[in-house]
Amino acid sequence: MKDKHVGSNFDAFLVEEGLRADAEAAAIKRVIAYQIELEMKQANLSKTAMAEKMHTSRTALDRLLDPTNVSVTLQTLERAALALGKNLKVELA
Repeated sequence: MKDKHVGSNFDAFLVEEGLRADAEAAAIKRVIAYQIELEMKQANLSKTAMAEKMHTSRTALDRLLDPTNVSVTLQTLERAALALGKNLKVELA
């Protein structure tokens, strides 16, 4: 019997279409936003309190927590990590 999986894999498709970088950025942003929300809940921090600890506005925090907004600066991520008392760990696969 012939292989029932014909063609390339999904990653190859994304590369061919020029969409892989955007897809990876969106996935990473979703994970970061989720992790920050979890840490905020564990620390019992409201959005207002978190924004104050980050020395930023609540609107900026909302952008950080928005899983669809991929335009977040490293400085904003660093402020969030410091506000939560966390060390930044970056793992690139």
